[in-house]
Amino acid sequence: MTRERIIEVSLTGQRLWLRDGSDMLMDIRVSTARNGPGERLDSECTPRGWHEIHAKIGAECPPNTVFVGRKATGEVYSKEYAATAAPGRDWILTRILWLQGLEPGRNCGGDVDSRQRYIYIHGTPDDVALGQPGSRGCVRVRNDDMVRLFDLVEVGTRVHIKE
Repeated sequence: MTRERIIEVSLTGQRLWLRDGSDMLMDIRVSTARNGPGERLDSECTPRGWHEIHAKIGAECPPNTVFVGRKATGEVYSKEYAATAAPGRDWILTRILWLQGLEPGRNCGGDVDSRQRYIYIHGTPDDVALGQPGSRGCVRVRNDDMVRLFDLVEVGTRVHIKE
């Protein structure tokens, strides 16, 4: 019997689980959208439903690598860098798992398309609070957990985001 790895994200619980069949591989705190659940373009909400990993970005980058437009900038995040470079930015660090919706009309296509909304699971600064909503739609993960998650999943891994 082939087992399938699945990522589950709970919006109310602010948790992410990685399962391999009945085995729990990861159980971590995350931060999803401060605007709550929602699928519409420009809503800054976290989309619900079934997704899959469309792309894995940053495999060889060191922890705290800064990404802009899914490209490593060459900078490494620090509080000092953040204070001068872009105060208030929603930092995308370390690794990116770019999500693609699998439910046409809900999170795929038109103005509800998760991939076109650039919805990611990504690393975040260590001083950003997890366990409570705070992102602009993505799923924020502690950097060391992001490296581990990234290494345990493949493009095509299914992701279920639920309330």
